[in-house]
Amino acid sequence: MKRRDFLKSVSSVAAGTLLPAPAIISPAKADARSETLLIVSEGGPNNLDIHGIGTNVPGYEVSWNCYDRLISHEMKSGPGGVPYYDRDKFKGELAEDMNVGDMSVTFKLKKNAKFHDGAPVSAKDVKWSLDRAVSVGGFPTFQMSAGSLTKPEQFVIVDDATVRIEFMKKDRLTIPDLAVIVPCVVNSELVKKNASEKDPWGLEYTKQQTAGSGAYKVTKWTAGTEVVMERNEDWVGGPLPRIRRVIWRMVPQAGNRRALLERGDADISYELPNKDFQEMKAAGRLNIVSLPFSNGIQYIGMNVTKPPFDNLKVRQAVAYALPYQKIMDAVLFGLANPMFGAPADRASEVAWPQPHQYSTDIEKAKALMAEAGHASGFDTTLSFDLNFAQVNEPLCVLVQESLGQIGIRCTINKVPGANWRTELTKKEMPLCTNVFSGWLDYPEYFFYWCYHGNNSIFNTMSYKSPDMDRLIDGARAAAASGDKAAYETDVKGFVDLAFADIPRIPLYQPFVNVAMQKNVSGYQYWFHRRLDYRALVKA
Repeated sequence: MKRRDFLKSVSSVAAGTLLPAPAIISPAKADARSETLLIVSEGGPNNLDIHGIGTNVPGYEVSWNCYDRLISHEMKSGPGGVPYYDRDKFKGELAEDMNVGDMSVTFKLKKNAKFHDGAPVSAKDVKWSLDRAVSVGGFPTFQMSAGSLTKPEQFVIVDDATVRIEFMKKDRLTIPDLAVIVPCVVNSELVKKNASEKDPWGLEYTKQQTAGSGAYKVTKWTAGTEVVMERNEDWVGGPLPRIRRVIWRMVPQAGNRRALLERGDADISYELPNKDFQEMKAAGRLNIVSLPFSNGIQYIGMNVTKPPFDNLKVRQAVAYALPYQKIMDAVLFGLANPMFGAPADRASEVAWPQPHQYSTDIEKAKALMAEAGHASGFDTTLSFDLNFAQVNEPLCVLVQESLGQIGIRCTINKVPGANWRTELTKKEMPLCTNVFSGWLDYPEYFFYWCYHGNNSIFNTMSYKSPDMDRLIDGARAAAASGDKAAYETDVKGFVDLAFADIPRIPLYQPFVNVAMQKNVSGYQYWFHRRLDYRALVKA
């Protein structure tokens, strides 16, 4: 897509906002909606089960609200006073007691916990669910391994209401990993009744309906159109939510989503263009929350297993050709932290994310292309996730234009959001933009997912380096043993190596932007960046 065509499409969308929005919310202002929350977003879930194959980010939101875990995080006051999950403090959700030993942790379950069908939650459900998470493969199994949870033998039934998890090794990520979305507890008997020899974990069944004990249950799902969730009146994982019914509708046009908000016909929206968030904030008619992603960046990734991006000089040329400041100004409108133009070429602190030294220098990029044997350039494909097109599309248009100046001719590939995870898994895209935000806010966790030779789905570059693996594994071991000096050395080492080999180019640290009606309160920032309906209130 050429820039002029993109600008025409933006103008068309803007013009469309003056037309009547879809008639989907005529009763929205009625008193009957006081316990109903209407959310509008660009894309929706492609799967209701976090353990499913290729479950997308919107699917995380369903799982978080419809399933329980043994533990969750306490909250603290974050930037601007926004409630923010406390990385280091935990509380029971299904567990009423947690006893951490030297090489194991034991959980006592709440006696009155029930699944949505009324069946009691037992230790056998917990074990089956954790066995499932470490066995299904793909994203959920890799996520569990991030906390050294890899074998069914680690999950032991002590009695009907007690489960013990045995540690493979000391790892400071183990307990936090039990509080992320993946280790959710599933109604094992219900799912087993709907499993098969080819699908022993019942993934096809749970793709279409929820089978949890969480605060909400899905009562209707029309893929690409709408999800309806009803409150679980028997939920014991926390205080009973004030919102009785959640209607989540997919409205692809950003202009229509904004119009629904400004008319008061929708309660909450996100995934709007940053320019819209800035304008709505200035208007003062809505509550706007903007917070940096924890442990997250948007980046350009290059597949280092295939020419031409297996050539370091080509990757460096791309890093010098990217239009960093144009993206900050024309796409993000200040709602992001830049991750480029650092004064030094080495890590400045024991932290992630942090900026790299590259900034836009077209002449230097051209020289590197010539040194790499590509003075006349080459053709390639730049892919992005359509679920987040409001940022990804203008970003890719600017990247396409800038890379064209050094002879890299990009065709933009718009991947439907429902297929994005599948495409990432194939590891075939030569050039892509994506966001990764680590659920556990530690540098070594981010690098384990994105740079380790285990080659997870989020190592979109298929980058492998024994030196990188040694540094990541060393940092994890140092963190577990409390060796601060070794930890600092290893973290700075893997950041330096990532910037030297530059398989992915950080662009910026994105912000979570959420717009809400003035009568909606209780928003909380969570590591997964999705909405937690359980705390939301409508006056």
